[in-house]
Amino acid sequence: MDLGVHITTFDWDGGPARLAATLAATAREAEAAGATYVTLMDHFIQAEGFMPPTDPIIEGYSGLAYLAGLTERVTLGLLVSGVLFRNPGVHAKTVATLDVLSGGRALLGIGGAWYAREHALLGIDFPPPGERLGRLEEAIELCRAFWGPDDGPYDGRYYRASETLGVPAPLSQPAPPVMVGGGGERTTLRVVARQADIWNIAAFGVDALAHKLEVLRAHCDAEGRDFDAIRKTILWMPDPREEPDEFRRGLDDYAALGFAAVFVTPHGPDPRRAVAEISALMPR
Repeated sequence: MDLGVHITTFDWDGGPARLAATLAATAREAEAAGATYVTLMDHFIQAEGFMPPTDPIIEGYSGLAYLAGLTERVTLGLLVSGVLFRNPGVHAKTVATLDVLSGGRALLGIGGAWYAREHALLGIDFPPPGERLGRLEEAIELCRAFWGPDDGPYDGRYYRASETLGVPAPLSQPAPPVMVGGGGERTTLRVVARQADIWNIAAFGVDALAHKLEVLRAHCDAEGRDFDAIRKTILWMPDPREEPDEFRRGLDDYAALGFAAVFVTPHGPDPRRAVAEISALMPR
């Protein structure tokens, strides 16, 4: 399996004055370890239920732009952006810029959003799930329109654009890959079947994930989409160093199901060291 390093916490040794240097060292360690991806969370306050909201966090695309100039090979993206945080046209331009500045290494990670407190803090409306997921699908369509050769209008239910002119276009061909995160069976996995190049889901039990895969396959069949064309990836949130044997067994099980990459989180005050130690645990 490919390795992704998903950076979620920023309460590191040295505090804010050392944050940039620590982030740089962590990304460089990930690249040296052979990681395929380096991703950041897309939150403006820390994710309640996982970390205290008062813990530090940086804005995702600013962090990725910083890392674009410090790395050479890893794919960079957010895991995953909330669809309501950015107008899709602005989001398309942001990802296209990241792709150009990184030499074609950007991905669009996006999901239906979930953190109501954060939206209220930012003054962003938080509609019911049905609307959020409808906006998710249209946002992906509109991003692809801005990245493509046709600069005509877009007229959707939730979003409209008089033109879809985006210059410079991304370097990635045919476009930056789109990762959709989530496991909702009725709607989210249907959006994955229709729109995603990459699917990401948390590392649930094997039986639960096998069921999710069957639901996704059924949606792909209904949409006429090749199930195997979607890259399946896992997000492993616990610290692999605490239960290394369980981590290795889990990767074997997920690989047998067809998952192609695992995203791990470098926990603790020294994330560079955590990445080095976690990469040493990866089955060869």
